[in-house]
Amino acid sequence: MPHTTTSPAFQDGDLIAAIDLGSNSFHMVIARYTLGQLRVVDRLRETVRMADGLDGKGGLSAEARQRALECLARFGQRIRDVPPHRVRALATNTVRQLRSPQAFLMPAETALGHAIEVVSGREEARLIYLGVAHAQPPKVGQRRLVIDIGGGSTEFIIGSGMQTLERESLQAGCIASTRRFFPGGKLSRRRWKEALAEIGREFQPFANKYRALGWDEALGSSGTHKAISEICATMKLSKGAITAEALPQLREELLKAKKIDDIVLPGLSSDRRPIIAGGVLVLEAAFQALGLQKLLVSKAAMREGILHDILGRASENDPRDESVAAMSLRYGIDPAQAERVEATAMQLFEQSAGSWGLEADDARMLGWAARLHELGLMIAHSGYHVHGSYVLEHSDIAGFSRQEQQMLAALVRTHRRNVPKSAFDALPERLMQPARRLTALLRLAVLLNRAHESTPLPPLELTAEGNQLALIVPQSFIDARPLLRADLIGETESITGLGIQFRPFVA
Repeated sequence: MPHTTTSPAFQDGDLIAAIDLGSNSFHMVIARYTLGQLRVVDRLRETVRMADGLDGKGGLSAEARQRALECLARFGQRIRDVPPHRVRALATNTVRQLRSPQAFLMPAETALGHAIEVVSGREEARLIYLGVAHAQPPKVGQRRLVIDIGGGSTEFIIGSGMQTLERESLQAGCIASTRRFFPGGKLSRRRWKEALAEIGREFQPFANKYRALGWDEALGSSGTHKAISEICATMKLSKGAITAEALPQLREELLKAKKIDDIVLPGLSSDRRPIIAGGVLVLEAAFQALGLQKLLVSKAAMREGILHDILGRASENDPRDESVAAMSLRYGIDPAQAERVEATAMQLFEQSAGSWGLEADDARMLGWAARLHELGLMIAHSGYHVHGSYVLEHSDIAGFSRQEQQMLAALVRTHRRNVPKSAFDALPERLMQPARRLTALLRLAVLLNRAHESTPLPPLELTAEGNQLALIVPQSFIDARPLLRADLIGETESITGLGIQFRPFVA
């Protein structure tokens, strides 16, 4: 069976924290783990408006950056004593658009005191659905459409039970759309009509597929939906839901103002005024493209999904395991060989983890890399490690953050042949050393199983100290395998690109 090292188990009373670095607001939810359930004990929200600081070329203004770092420092004070494995901080669309994400993430992690991961739009969508589904459990067999209008992007998900069926992320959010379609804060019916048509065209790649699949109810998640719902209720256009009849009336009331600063809508907070036009615009486009009649408002969002995902990662229900298994099947990976390599890699990991400071999460990453190291063979045998790495870095893999995919891709890219100098450049500094050390273990595991023999390997003795790695292999085993002997000797030179000195011995 594949190795499944898990994160430390949760105990009653443990605090778990989820941080959502949205394009409009930063949210933090802290929950207490009690009898297998999560009970929210604190919520923090600050309007940061990071998306306002984007310059269109991947740069971020000093003001937006400062607002973000000050907010994260305050969040960090609240969770100073919560261990890292019980905190997960995720950045979304605005950080995805940065030309150099690490230039922001390094000081951001320092301010928060915890690692920050970047997630793709589709992974964001999965977590949003997970939060909504846990907060409002769907009926058996029922399909749901969930829409989340963020500051920079909007996610659309169809799901059943706790699982997503379709996930899409549209590059249109309340801040981004307000800036894009109403420059200078000027409003007009002509601009609105043109913007509605333009956003409508962006629905074309998936609208028909969504309508054909269908859903039994539609839910809106995020502050934008709550704000629009409140306005509809205050204007007595609906009783809390957002309807196809209410939206045009709300829009007409909104467009009575010629400038965004002059918008006056019953129930609209001053905090939402600068971005409400973009939010209503995106929602009206969604109603038209998807044929919506009514949208209920959910009390949950991505941050609640992150909390439940933390629990899933620490259990046997880690969504990443399912994704790796699906990729193995899709790319026709030899399961017996993958299991042999993984078993060897885990044996080497257990002998080196203590001296190399490797942890349970590192073991999982090594296991997934072992299972997927031959993925590129489906594309071409020549340079298959390069092909596999590209697929892993650029696919939407449910459960994985961008940094996790980049690390997985780096391990697969460097598991054979010479190690390029730029192999680990995409990784944050904190992952550089673990990545190089895991690569060394994976390379040895692959070499030792190169012959695809079903006979189990003999006992191996690995010692790791600093950047020194020594492997002792039984004399009788190596004498019967001259090719393996040559490979191990050659590895002393090939592995130097990792900054590791390797010495093979026989005994």
